[in-house]
Amino acid sequence: MRGAILARYRIETCLPLEQVAETLAGEQSSGTFLPVPGETEALKAQARAKVLRIDPLEVVDQPSLPGGRQPRGGAEFAKFHRAEITLEFPLANLGANLPTLVATVCGNLYELSDHTGCKLLDLDLPPAFGEKYPGPQFSVAGTRKLAGVHDRPILGTIVKPSVGFTPEQTAELVRELGEAGIDFIKDDELQANGPSCSLRERVAAVMRVINTLADRTGKKVMYAFNITDDLDAMLRHHDTVCAAGGTCVMVSLHSVGLPGLLELRRHSAIPIHGHRNGWGMYARHPFLGVEYTAWQKLWRLAGADHLHVNGLQNKFWESDDSVVRSIQACRTPMFRPDDTAMPVVSSGQWGGQAPETYRRTGTTDLMYVAGGGILAHPMGPAAGLRALQQAWQAAVEGIPLAEHATTHPELMATIHRFGGSR
Repeated sequence: MRGAILARYRIETCLPLEQVAETLAGEQSSGTFLPVPGETEALKAQARAKVLRIDPLEVVDQPSLPGGRQPRGGAEFAKFHRAEITLEFPLANLGANLPTLVATVCGNLYELSDHTGCKLLDLDLPPAFGEKYPGPQFSVAGTRKLAGVHDRPILGTIVKPSVGFTPEQTAELVRELGEAGIDFIKDDELQANGPSCSLRERVAAVMRVINTLADRTGKKVMYAFNITDDLDAMLRHHDTVCAAGGTCVMVSLHSVGLPGLLELRRHSAIPIHGHRNGWGMYARHPFLGVEYTAWQKLWRLAGADHLHVNGLQNKFWESDDSVVRSIQACRTPMFRPDDTAMPVVSSGQWGGQAPETYRRTGTTDLMYVAGGGILAHPMGPAAGLRALQQAWQAAVEGIPLAEHATTHPELMATIHRFGGSR
C-alpha cells in the first residue's frame, strides 16, 4: 500500500534515547520484549516501524510519571532525558483503519516501563485515510449557510443550568434568546435523554419555538441537540431532530467513540457538533496522552463538523497559546480544502476575550459560545447576547472595548460584571 503513517512523540527516559525509540517502534509493530520465531529480517524490513528522527530536549532529575525502569547504579544516579521522536509505521500493517490506527499510535507504548513519559504530538496520515473516510459533511461553509451567518463569528450559548430544566423551561429560554437574535444554542453535555427532560420531548418543545420564530423573522436558530446514547438510539435521536426541522446534533466524542461517530456521520443529514468533554484525560499532562493537534485529526476524519477548542482566558487549565494552536489545527485542511472543522470557542467566555481572540487567530470562522457570559448578564440573557455582539463588532473594527462600551450599555454592564475591558 502507498504511503506510511508518521507519528511524532515527546518522551522522557533514563535509558538511552535511541534504545527507547527503537523499543517503541518495535512494540507497536512487529516486535515484542524478546525475539520470537518468525520475526525474520525480511519481515522486519516489511513490517517493523522505523525511527526517523530523535531531537533531544532537556535533562531533568525527577521522572514525570511513576513506574519507569531504573538505570544501573540505582535511582540516585538517574537522569531523565527528554526528546521528540518521529516514528514511521507501514500503512500495510493496518490499512486505512481508524480504530487500528489508534491502537497502533496510542496503544501499549503508554504502558512500557522503558520511559517515564510519552505523549503523541502529531500525526501525518497518507492519502488512503482521506480516500476511505468521509470527513466533515458541512464544515464551516455548510454550517454558516444553515445558521445564516456569513461575515462574523456564529454567536451562541449553552443551556444553563446544565440539567434540571424541563423541556418547556428549555424552550422558554430558547424563545428569549431567539427573539434577541442568537445564532446557536447547544445542550450541555450532561443533558442527553434523561427521564426528566427526554430528547423527544425537548426536541418537540424547542423546535416549536425555533420554527415559529423562523416563520416570523426569517432567521432559524441552530440548536445542537445532545443525542449521545447507545448507537441505535443515537441514530433514532438524529432522525427525531431532523423530522422536527432541526439543523444540528451534538455528541460527546469520547462517549460514542470513533466507530460510533463514523456510523452517525454516514447516517446524518445535518451538522455534527463534536464535544470533547474528557479531553483533559488525554492532554493535561505534558508527558502523557495525546496533543490536540493529533487528536482533532482523528475526529475530523470520522466526520465531526464542529470541534471544541476551549477559549482564551478560559476557566480550565489550558493556556492561550494551546487554544490558538487548536483553532489553527481545526482550520488546517488535511486532504481536501473543505475538510476543516468549525472551531468552537467555549469555556468561561464573555465579550472581554473577543479582541484578543480575533487578534491572535485573525479569523471569524468560529463559533463563540458563552454560557454564563450571556445567561448571567445583569440585564438578562437578551442583553448578554447583545453585549457579545457588541464586543465582537468592536474586536473586528479595532475599537477598544471600553470606548465602544460608552455608547453600548449592554457591553458596559458585561464589562462591570465579568472583569474589566481589554
